[in-house]
Amino acid sequence: MNSGKTSSTAASAPEIFALVEQDLRAVERELARESVASVESVTRIARYLQTSGGKRLRPSLLLLCARVAADGEPPSQAAIELAAVVEMLHAATLVHDDVIDVAQTRRGRPSTNVQWGNHTSVLAGDWLYMQAFQVALQLRNFHVLDLLIGLTQLMVEGELIQLERIGKIDITEADCMELADRKTAGLFSVCAKIGAIVGGAENGLEEKLGEFAWNLGMAFQLIDDVLDFNAEERVLGKPVGGDLREGKVTLPVVYALESATAEERRQVATVLHDRAYDRVPLADVRAIVEDRGGIRRALDRAQQFSERAAQIAAELPETAFQRGLIALAELVVERSF
Repeated sequence: MNSGKTSSTAASAPEIFALVEQDLRAVERELARESVASVESVTRIARYLQTSGGKRLRPSLLLLCARVAADGEPPSQAAIELAAVVEMLHAATLVHDDVIDVAQTRRGRPSTNVQWGNHTSVLAGDWLYMQAFQVALQLRNFHVLDLLIGLTQLMVEGELIQLERIGKIDITEADCMELADRKTAGLFSVCAKIGAIVGGAENGLEEKLGEFAWNLGMAFQLIDDVLDFNAEERVLGKPVGGDLREGKVTLPVVYALESATAEERRQVATVLHDRAYDRVPLADVRAIVEDRGGIRRALDRAQQFSERAAQIAAELPETAFQRGLIALAELVVERSF
């Protein structure tokens, strides 16, 4: 298919999730089953996360890719279970991230560390990781397990690298891309590859869908970095400007600092040092990032990844599910949350 047809053939955002709506309901039931622990506090946290209004983008991606690989046939029980697995892994990373970042809110509600404290939250995150692998292990697919283990190591390494860079202003574009790869794009890629595997794809399609999803994930993360500056807090579900407040220099800031004045650089450094916007208001930092082209350039970079993802999806045989993949590539750069 010609990639120039992507805009005219892509599904709308509601249509994307309608394609896998029934499948996602099965995933929700699986999550409810697998979120019951012998310790009540862990069950409460798992249920709290399940009902927190997440987008379920990662399970949806896995299910769409499974449908693409299986020529539109309904997903197997293995696909449903693995879609629940990737959502549990994602939830575990969110729990740990909120503890590390001393977060107060997540998806518009108090974060788990606020509700249950750091110690319980860390252990609940550990339980979610192990429960995800317990479910995956029952399928006895070593290729899938290899992907999940490699992914988990990649994400943990990404978190460690990010911690090493906290508070440092001399972050490069390459540093930002490395973190986007480790923390987001890698997970997206594995979701797509697992979908391809359980859909019965040959290795070539698995790699192609993995490449599609990696580009999708890169675009998704860069848009996240932009939304941290220009989204509405009510829509974003957490305080805007949180990354810099936590000592993280993201791509929009990196781009802005390339042409910033010494005074503007000092203002950014002050926020990094204080971990607060008391001496330098968020509005001032936002103006620097905007005026110095940081937002525009980060959006352009995200668009490049999105277009590459759409181009790869456009090369697949045309079906409703293939169009759903194209639409996902467009959705990630248009979203406001």
